[in-house]
Amino acid sequence: MTASFTAQLDAVARPWLQAMSPAGGRAVRTAPLWLLADAPAAVAFAAGLALAIDALPRGLAAAAPWLALLALAAAARGGLAKRAAEAGALAAAGVKARARQDAVASVLGGRVTGGEALSAVVEGVEALDGHVSRFAPARMAAAVAPLLVIAAVAVASPVVAGILLATLVPFGLVMALAGGAAAEESRRQFLALERLSGLFLDRVRALPLVLAFQAEGAVTRDLSVAADDLARRTIRVLRVAFLSSGALEFFAALSVALVAVYCGFNLLRLLPFPVPEQLDLKRAFFALALAPEVYAPLRRLAAAYHDRQAAEAAALTLAALPLPPPAPPTTSFDAPPALRFQAVTVTYAAGEASVFDGFDLDVAPGEVVALLGPSGSGKTTLLNLLLGLAPLSGGEVSIGDQRLSHLGSIAASVAWAGQSPVVLPGTLADNLALAHPGAAREDLVRAARAVGLDAVLDDRDGLDTRLDERGAGLSGGERRRLGLARALLKPAPILLLDEPTADLDATSEQALLPILRQAARGRTTLIATHSEAVAALADRVVRL
Repeated sequence: MTASFTAQLDAVARPWLQAMSPAGGRAVRTAPLWLLADAPAAVAFAAGLALAIDALPRGLAAAAPWLALLALAAAARGGLAKRAAEAGALAAAGVKARARQDAVASVLGGRVTGGEALSAVVEGVEALDGHVSRFAPARMAAAVAPLLVIAAVAVASPVVAGILLATLVPFGLVMALAGGAAAEESRRQFLALERLSGLFLDRVRALPLVLAFQAEGAVTRDLSVAADDLARRTIRVLRVAFLSSGALEFFAALSVALVAVYCGFNLLRLLPFPVPEQLDLKRAFFALALAPEVYAPLRRLAAAYHDRQAAEAAALTLAALPLPPPAPPTTSFDAPPALRFQAVTVTYAAGEASVFDGFDLDVAPGEVVALLGPSGSGKTTLLNLLLGLAPLSGGEVSIGDQRLSHLGSIAASVAWAGQSPVVLPGTLADNLALAHPGAAREDLVRAARAVGLDAVLDDRDGLDTRLDERGAGLSGGERRRLGLARALLKPAPILLLDEPTADLDATSEQALLPILRQAARGRTTLIATHSEAVAALADRVVRL
């Protein structure tokens, strides 16, 4: 079971590791090297300690060089541990970012829903952290570092090296047995967490029905049973973890005790059996100081072993997620293109009436066309069709001399201002720069003032004004102006405006008309509007 889980985890993580940034890739490679470098530093620390103790009877001056070596080795070990932790955290952040991006793409695409989606995006992705940042580097270091330390001990005492090497065998057996037990318990715990998440999410969605049929008691009992099941499985995981840790600490302490007894009796020449060596004080101290270091990498691995089991359990859910579809190719235009709608039919769902059926419209390069009509006449649908947000059920749309169905996404060539501008948590500058990330702050200020956001700039914190995801601090009209500012800011040859003055009074609308005229200059423009004043800006009005 454990081997199959590990293979599953490696198969899931490999694409994310390959897609990481160069910095993240370097972190994956260097994290185990920093841990491995701790072994020579530990040898230097033990050598400094042993030689300093041996030299102290001859005076502090004789011991000073070895005390300096001791201090340098201690500082180096601290620095290496810090660098290893930083590299592991950077590697884990890169892997989690890629994994969460793919998981969210599957969720948003409707390919996975409910508790499975919640567990995958939140608990499943976070469970990879410990495996990448702690277990994977520790596993590579634990395979080599103990042998390096034992080789250094063998220089001082081959017998002590033999004792340490022999005690590694039961240590490894305990780790293997604990791993098999912990893997199965962790898998069951993650499945219980997934069931609880799904049950809670489903009951929240059905809350009006639960209240209507007075089923609060039954729902509470179901959630209580699922929560108790998760608690029991969590306790089992912790029980296995504690037992395995206790067993590992026992064998580690036993080996160090054997080394201490041997070194002490050897120094006193009280061993009841013959040995091919006679230790002196510095060799005995060196061997005794390094004995715990043999098990330090293995202890580090054992401490991170639960992280591995949690990641392996989460890997089953992540591997089951369908791969997100490839990003559509983007197309850009250097000059304002012509737009042509030929016998276009748009039907959102089978059995529903078509929004358009055989619609035709030709827009010349650089022409401004206003789509005028009542709500529900399809103005927004035509704009969404160009952006890939509405289905083309029949006919064809051409951009320039190319079919839209062959172009993929044309978002890079479109400046857009919709009815409900998206506001992200951050500053006003962050939200403006969504349209043109490379814009200078002077350009951001110019666009904001052009659409009438002077009050936000002058009476608050300017471009540093904080906004939340609901646009708190901005009125409905100011949010609409924010969308217009983005459209002004983006250097795109196609401009799409959806009700650009809907939340503005007549005075504000009149003040904004010159800005709209300026924004449309030199672009192929479609404006969906109810306003006759806005429609008067167009070269041509199409009534729907």
